[in-house]
Amino acid sequence: MTTPFSLARRSALGVLAGSLIASTSRAESGAGGGPDLGGVTLRVAYYKGGWRPLLQAAGEDKTPYKIEWKELNNGVLHIEALNGDALDIGSGSEIPAMFAARQKAKVRFIAVTHEDLNIQVTVAARDAPIHSIADLKGKRVGYVRATTAHYFLAKQLEEAGLSFGDIEAINLTPSDGYSAFASGKLDAWAIYGYNGQLAIAKQGARLLKTGVGYLSGNFPIYANPKAVDDPLRHAAVADFLLRIQRAYAFANKNFPLYAAAQVAETHLPLQDILDQFARRSDDFSLAGVTPDVPETHQKVADTFLKLGVLDARAEVGQFWDTSFNEVIAAGAARLARSS
Repeated sequence: MTTPFSLARRSALGVLAGSLIASTSRAESGAGGGPDLGGVTLRVAYYKGGWRPLLQAAGEDKTPYKIEWKELNNGVLHIEALNGDALDIGSGSEIPAMFAARQKAKVRFIAVTHEDLNIQVTVAARDAPIHSIADLKGKRVGYVRATTAHYFLAKQLEEAGLSFGDIEAINLTPSDGYSAFASGKLDAWAIYGYNGQLAIAKQGARLLKTGVGYLSGNFPIYANPKAVDDPLRHAAVADFLLRIQRAYAFANKNFPLYAAAQVAETHLPLQDILDQFARRSDDFSLAGVTPDVPETHQKVADTFLKLGVLDARAEVGQFWDTSFNEVIAAGAARLARSS
């Protein structure tokens, strides 16, 4: 329901958003202006090798507000910290966001990043008689429950006329899954991130499917409602989103610089990171909340309800916030003009 207060708040945020767009344009041309964010501190969660080295590599880390970085390498932890008012900005997949909606957590989803879906893989053991998803019937298949791996494996099985009841599904953490796969205790494995690439490179795993065509590619940026509703912090968050947007554009063209910054933080082999980028499904980007974003998110939630992961339907649409769309679209337009 729209109230006089909500209208006033939206008006204030709109004025600041417009001011931010104008001040960003002036900053790019050497002029000053815009809201004074010097007294603002944003508490931002990041994944090792993620946003912090990304901004550093792109030269976007000198912000007009303070960033208090918190390393939390799990989307559920991001949601928990936001819900407990210990964080302002976090990120993750649609899955923790789905649980947040079901639990009516104090969180909003304000934008999406588009990332590489080729690192979300279903692989078969080197010597296993498995050449397609249909061959998984009766086999020992590792996965991580209530994650993107759970979701895309379910969709791949459904496409092949199978279900989880047709396989010996084994729920394992990524590290335990790698150990089980390497020791021959799994015939196949549905996994995300570097572990899947490691299984291919070190264990001779054969790629069956990637997440392309099964996952939306939308990875929500989570926000604390208090940060969204406060005009100055809203402006700071908008500026932060623009910096991530520009940093992704920089990384797409100068990936070795970002890769080097990642290596300094993760200590992963540089060549593995470069090879992974070369095989990426698409470039990295940050976008606003278009109508299809909550729609595809709802499909994920409904699938998990059918799988018995959720105890009731999660209505995700009400948690998506479009108040940053104008700023993000303006940033995308500037990037398009400069490319």
